[in-house]
Amino acid sequence: MDHGGHGGHDMPMPMCSMNMLWNTQIVDTCIVFRSWHISTNIAFGFSCLAIVALGVLYEYLRVVQKSVDTRIALSLVKDQRRNRSRSSSGRNTPELPLEEEGLLSGRVFKANVTGVPVPLPSRIARSLLYGISVFLSFFLMLVFMTYNAYLILSVVLGAALGHFIFGGSINPDSILSADGKGIACH
Repeated sequence: MDHGGHGGHDMPMPMCSMNMLWNTQIVDTCIVFRSWHISTNIAFGFSCLAIVALGVLYEYLRVVQKSVDTRIALSLVKDQRRNRSRSSSGRNTPELPLEEEGLLSGRVFKANVTGVPVPLPSRIARSLLYGISVFLSFFLMLVFMTYNAYLILSVVLGAALGHFIFGGSINPDSILSADGKGIACH
């Protein structure tokens, strides 16, 4: 019995080309997913633009992460200053320096823990931003691993454009004092 090809069984499915070598193929390229199948030059051009946009978005997320961390750090420093002024003015018990606290003090010490605990809402926000940026970075890595010269160029162009747009300022003091080295060679 002839069903007139309505079942789609007679139609050839487009094949994704999988190259493990440097290539410049455009038509029949699949980007990360089988459903992101490129069948025309125009679709390939739009796909390249989408990848550039993802690269810019990744750079934007990096800036947002730094901004969120800065806001959280400023908030924590303000809270610490507020707590220090309260404890120095009204406490009856002296605060013991770490050298004077012994095993009998009842305190549990964690090895190599530095910094200030981050409140739960801020930790959630930081974790979400981090997760999104890790996902996007791995996604762009998978695009890069198509070995397609045009897609690789799109990833690099997006990263460079995003860095140009969102990296317009630096803090020379923090850069020069990183790791305590300053501008010294060793």
